[in-house]
Amino acid sequence: MKYDVMVVGGSYSGMAAALQLLRARRSVLVIDAGLRRNRFASHSHGFLGQDGISPAEIAQSARQQLEAYPTLTWIEGTAETASGQKDRFVIATHDGARHAGRRVLFAAGVSDTLPAIDGLWERWGVSVFHCPYCHGYELDKGRIGVIAAGPMSLHQAQLIPEWGEVTFFSNSAVALDDTIRGDLAARGVTIEETPIARVDGHADIVLTDGRRLTLAGIFTAPRNAPATPIAESLGCALAETPLGAQIQTDDAKETTIPGAFACGDAARVPHSVSLAVADGAWAGAQLHRSLVWT
Repeated sequence: MKYDVMVVGGSYSGMAAALQLLRARRSVLVIDAGLRRNRFASHSHGFLGQDGISPAEIAQSARQQLEAYPTLTWIEGTAETASGQKDRFVIATHDGARHAGRRVLFAAGVSDTLPAIDGLWERWGVSVFHCPYCHGYELDKGRIGVIAAGPMSLHQAQLIPEWGEVTFFSNSAVALDDTIRGDLAARGVTIEETPIARVDGHADIVLTDGRRLTLAGIFTAPRNAPATPIAESLGCALAETPLGAQIQTDDAKETTIPGAFACGDAARVPHSVSLAVADGAWAGAQLHRSLVWT
């Protein structure tokens, strides 16, 4: 069978795109490995109509709504490579199967590379976050740590005092000149330059001099890259952003390969569930138009 559109990634942006296509009565194949980026978080916030709901519940409800459409095919598995060209794309999955489609949409999200600090990754999505709009309110104006990972960390340190009392841990990752120091001081930010030894407890930062700072939560700016190299296997170009690499697209969400599209965290910044859904809905509509005006 040749599908109208093959979607790699069945999380929020991929499902939002698929919904537009299914409602246009197009045949859609979704290939999903089940590794949502926010799978570690207990609740999702900032998404209108779903504020405070479990991310897993949001995803499950969305999938059930998609499955009401008869032109959907859903495969739980990993898409490994993509080949071919417009109207003749092929996606190979981990089990050796090959699937054909007229268009392909890459919506597999991103990977997060965190600072190499013992205990940080284990708390990712639980007490260590990247988005204050998603998690800042629940910290209840408590003490918040911002761990430097690169230039974007300074932006976090400037913004996050809106949600609590901030300590900025430079951790030898950024240079602090007098202008930056003055700006952070004016915002009430405490600068801590002693390196971090580890993170433990709920959100305790232990410094190399033995001091322990107990915090309500921690923010950091991870380095991002597409979660899978499948778009690159097709020849799609990547673009550099302040947060890392993403799949390069035009305003219609089409990549540098005609007929191949990308959306969600892998193809836009900044990142959140609501922005991913909006990006996916737009990509789905643009994909449909590309099928109509081939």
